[in-house]
Amino acid sequence: MRYSAEDMPVEMELGEIRTRAFDGGGTYTRHISLPAGTDFTPLFVGLPGDLCPCPHWGQVLEGSITLRYADGTEEVNDAGDVFYWPGGHTGWTTTGVVFLELSPTEEILPVLDHLSKAMQSA
Repeated sequence: MRYSAEDMPVEMELGEIRTRAFDGGGTYTRHISLPAGTDFTPLFVGLPGDLCPCPHWGQVLEGSITLRYADGTEEVNDAGDVFYWPGGHTGWTTTGVVFLELSPTEEILPVLDHLSKAMQSA
C-alpha cells in the first residue's frame, strides 16, 4: 500500500486543520496539518490524566510543535525532527505544523473518537 500525502484519504477538515489517514497492518498513519494556535490540551480532558494515552512515532515536516509530558517536561519538535511521543502527553503549536504520525491503530482510534466528541461539544 502506497500513498502520497495528497492521496491519503481525508480524515478531517476543520478550518485550517487537515488530517489524512489510513490504517495498514495495525499501524494508523496520519498526515496532520495544524495552524498556529492549535492546542490539544482542552480536548484531552477526560482521557487518563487528561493527556493522550497513545504513543506516536513520526517526523515533523514543516513548522514546530511543543509537547508536554505527564512528568511536566516539555520539548519542541521542529521541521526535520524524527520523534517518539510516549503515551501521556499533550501538544500545541504557536507557528503551525505539518507532521507525519504513526500510531498503534487499536490505541489511537479511541483517542480520535474522544477528540471528535470534544470538538463537537466545543
